[in-house]
Amino acid sequence: MTEFVAVATTDELDDGEGTVVEASGHTIALFRVDGDFYAIGNDCTHQGGPLGEGDLDGTTVTCPWHGAQFDISSGEVLGPPADEPEPEYEVRVDGDEVQVCV
Repeated sequence: MTEFVAVATTDELDDGEGTVVEASGHTIALFRVDGDFYAIGNDCTHQGGPLGEGDLDGTTVTCPWHGAQFDISSGEVLGPPADEPEPEYEVRVDGDEVQVCV
C-alpha cells in the first residue's frame, strides 16, 4: 500500500537546496528547484553517499563522496561512477506541508 507522508514544510527548503528526510522507513533526498519539490533515494547507488547533502545544479545533484550525478526529477544516472538509477518518489504539497508517496 502506498501513502503520502508529511516530510517537511515548504519554508524548510529554499530554492536550490536539498535535505535528507525519513518517511516510513525510507531515507529520501528532498530538493527544491524553482519552487517545485523533488524526491529520490538518498543513498547513492555507487557506494551509498548522502545525495541530500550533495551539490545541486538545476535538477542535477552530485554525490558528495565520489561525484556521481543524478537527475532529481527522475532518479536517472547522469554521470559515473554510479550506473544504477535512484528510486523516484512522487511529491505533493498540501498547504505548507510537503508530502512524499512511499
